[in-house]
Amino acid sequence: MKDYLSVGNLQVASALYKFVNTEALPGSGLTSEQFWSSMETLITEFAPENKELLQRREELQTAISQWHKENKDNFNFEAYKTFLLDIGYLELEVEDFEITTQNVDEEIVLQAGPQLVVPVNNARYALNAANARWGSLYDALYGTDAIPEEDGAERGKGYNPVRGEKVISFAKDFLDQVVPLVNASHKDVEKYTISKDQLVVVHSGGQTTELQDATKLVAYQGHPEDLSTILLKNNGLHFEIQIDRDHSIGKSDQAGVKDVLMESALTTIMDCEDSVAAVDAEDKVEVYRNWLGLMKGDLTATFFKGNQTLTRDLNSERSYTSLSGDTLTLRGRSLMFVRNVGHLMTNNAVLDPNGQEVPEGILDCMITSLIAKHDLLKNSKRTNSTKGSIYIVKPKMHGSKEVAFSNQLFNRVEDLLGLERNTLKIGVMDEERRTSLNLKNCINEVKERVVFINTGFLDRTGDEMHTSMEAGPMIRKSDMKSSTWLQSYEQSNVNVGLACGLQGRAQIGKGMWASPDLMAEMLKQKVGQLKAGANTAWVPSPTAATLHALHYHQVEVPFVQNELKKGITDLKDSILEIPVAANSNWSAEEVQNELDNNAQGILGYVVRWVDQGVGCSKVPDINNVGLMEDRATLRISSQHVANWIHHGICTEEQVLETMKRMAAVVDEQNEGDPEYRPMATDFDNSVAFQAACELVFKGIEQPSGYTEPILHRRRIEAKQKFAAQTK
Repeated sequence: MKDYLSVGNLQVASALYKFVNTEALPGSGLTSEQFWSSMETLITEFAPENKELLQRREELQTAISQWHKENKDNFNFEAYKTFLLDIGYLELEVEDFEITTQNVDEEIVLQAGPQLVVPVNNARYALNAANARWGSLYDALYGTDAIPEEDGAERGKGYNPVRGEKVISFAKDFLDQVVPLVNASHKDVEKYTISKDQLVVVHSGGQTTELQDATKLVAYQGHPEDLSTILLKNNGLHFEIQIDRDHSIGKSDQAGVKDVLMESALTTIMDCEDSVAAVDAEDKVEVYRNWLGLMKGDLTATFFKGNQTLTRDLNSERSYTSLSGDTLTLRGRSLMFVRNVGHLMTNNAVLDPNGQEVPEGILDCMITSLIAKHDLLKNSKRTNSTKGSIYIVKPKMHGSKEVAFSNQLFNRVEDLLGLERNTLKIGVMDEERRTSLNLKNCINEVKERVVFINTGFLDRTGDEMHTSMEAGPMIRKSDMKSSTWLQSYEQSNVNVGLACGLQGRAQIGKGMWASPDLMAEMLKQKVGQLKAGANTAWVPSPTAATLHALHYHQVEVPFVQNELKKGITDLKDSILEIPVAANSNWSAEEVQNELDNNAQGILGYVVRWVDQGVGCSKVPDINNVGLMEDRATLRISSQHVANWIHHGICTEEQVLETMKRMAAVVDEQNEGDPEYRPMATDFDNSVAFQAACELVFKGIEQPSGYTEPILHRRRIEAKQKFAAQTK
């Protein structure tokens, strides 16, 4: 216990104790004694119930698995549904209600727009995401496949004027769509000026025109006759037309336009969970320290780009001259949430009086809330919440009792930290089957603090497969997106959110676009999430946020939601449709292709997680297409292979051969990484390879099919092994 300090009846890792006392506590209004005494109180009161809730999950899973075994050849849907009600998996629905959350920032209640999720332990990524509130449309188009590389429009190394012209044409088409002129196109503009609170536009040899809707003009920078920026607003989102005739792009534009700057990522989730590999006190301090830097506004990141050393920090606010001549200020950064871990995991950063690891979710709630209190106390160079709220996303909760537990935990943390009731707002991830089926009851438990519900296709699919493991072989992964249960789940999340009054009070969100290099396809597909009623959706990068922002100009989400409210239906029966294969007579080639795909994805992600501590990254798939991978994607793949082994679609020997063969492929894909440790050269001594195999071959045994227990244990093993090798 040499690295631990006795603090009351707790054992606290010295690194965490030092961080909290010397960095997080000063200026918070709490002493060290008060804080650690409160931490002990919290753990004593809530750890036992946390354990009971996890045991209840296992009891329900055991009962469901047994029912499927007993009814495998005689499945009856009504009997199945009655059984789920009898054991309490399906809950009796509460009476109708509407949420009453107060003091919520405008980015949540008034604006619809993209949302980023980023690992908070990476300072550079976290700063990029926070600063992604504004993004260059020209850069986003030029640097991605949103503009096709045909007819001489290749990206190349230097600036390609042919491609540049296509970018400018696209951007001005956007302007014509959302801020159209009277009898003219933005492509024909020669000069923009402001006169008598209106935009005066000179075009086509001296003719003048104006905006079709003058109310879309908000403010400007520069002089009315010599503008540098025109600020406009459409569907609640701002964007700037930037003018500079001396700029390399502006001087080639007849109106001097150098760029269109988009209001992009309205909100960002700083993630302590799925995209982070934090397995011990050292890792947790890194996570908490960056969150503290964001809340105090003094986080910086220094890095090399080309031959330059660059330092990044948080953007300041943006100032304009309003049409009345006053100063107008807009936020320069995303509104930041913090995602705590769920109820499952424990962490050795703090040990309870019995020497046992404490629930990590309790630790997260107390420390991330303490840190965010600095924002409320104005101890920050950059304000996060203007309404005095702290936004915590809570993942992987199963049913309303677990949500109620989080609500009580939040209450107690507020009391212990001296915060007013419901200062801590909650985002409820609808990513577990038991929560999807009982979402109304879950929202009811946090109706005074909920600001966010969000579908999570990846974890939701993993839980779907694990819960119904004994029902039969699952359909292929590529068929999941068109399955009945998934379509109903996605729509039900919106329906329930609207019925519970989230419109205008909270976010109803959709999941991640996982292909950061396929922006053209994202522009085609992701608009569908708005048309389904979501007022936010996850994107994998600041560039994707800027491009996804275009969709919120195309679709007026409140109008869509109002139409949906006219026909809300109960979709529970459809959600309960299990995605087992009606006919599992796949060919040997089809089975092997599925195994290859799963194995490559598992290995490509796990090797970075275990060997390098990278919790989320762009991992090349079997076709070398980069996909954003985190623990949720791993959960799907590992559970899918485990299911097929269990039902005899493939054998363990076949899967092991596949894993070994695909390990060599992954090694080759990573050969340019100097920190990479190959797996195929020594399977027995590769901790990462053994972890990947364990996730598959012991997948059925894992609680709810989660990957964290194995990943954490194997990461700790790898850290110890590598440390010993360097001595």
